[in-house]
Amino acid sequence: MHRPFEVDPGEYPFTDHWLPYGDGHIHYVDEGQGPTVLLLHGNPTWSYLYRNVIKELRNDFRLIAPDYPGFGMSKAPSGYRFTPQEHSEAIQDLIRQLDLKNFILVVQDWGGPVGLNYAVRHRENLRGIVVMNTWAWPATILPMKLFSLAMGGWPLGYWLQTRRNFFAKVIVPNGIHHAENVTDRLRKAYTDPFPTPKSRIPTWVFPRHIRKARAWLAAIESKLSHLSDLPTHILWGTKDSAGFPLEQMEKWQKALPMNKTEILEDASHYVQEDRPDRIASAIRTLSNRI
Repeated sequence: MHRPFEVDPGEYPFTDHWLPYGDGHIHYVDEGQGPTVLLLHGNPTWSYLYRNVIKELRNDFRLIAPDYPGFGMSKAPSGYRFTPQEHSEAIQDLIRQLDLKNFILVVQDWGGPVGLNYAVRHRENLRGIVVMNTWAWPATILPMKLFSLAMGGWPLGYWLQTRRNFFAKVIVPNGIHHAENVTDRLRKAYTDPFPTPKSRIPTWVFPRHIRKARAWLAAIESKLSHLSDLPTHILWGTKDSAGFPLEQMEKWQKALPMNKTEILEDASHYVQEDRPDRIASAIRTLSNRI
């Protein structure tokens, strides 16, 4: 299997792994040895998002970071519609195929619902969870609803995503607080997975399903109590303008009472780009708590 685009080897010095998935494949990073950590991305990112966390921890942990079908270097199978439900099924298949046991789950953005859909049904297989600027319930706050309508409902949103690669070109850089981290190499790594209008459709489906997946999200929320005894580390970037105010963090604190919470005043939506050191530290702290 060959990479569909090139990535700076200094930034992303990892061995590629490929898991057949229908007539497509799931690309993933699998680095290091030790306690297993599963790292799940959101929109429009991929395993590259966790590169600095992986580099910092791979001497002490086994770190697995997949790309959802249609994202990063993964290829979607025929008939795949890029819904969060399908992405969650793909991740469950990866967990089964790799026989992952007793792992720490790390989630951000859409990685929250994608990963929590598994977690609430398989509490026995999790050691702990790290939560960053995400949700796992139907959208209730106005900014999220408006964002979903604008980016995933109105024709302008479809045009922006498919014709202008808006998420990768604009939203990702604007979701990083430390502007000095937004290099040409970083921009290229996030735009290269989406070279054509058709390839960008997955980035439009995700915001659309903030509203369309309401029943699925409600089902996840109804089972969050299954995780009430799960050791949790919450990392929250306060500079996030993407519909993740502190009240969303407070919902996590109530749902996952075994939490340690860290408020990051110098991080925005993509905490992995702003403070990978705090994520690595949270994983170490969580592992020591268990």
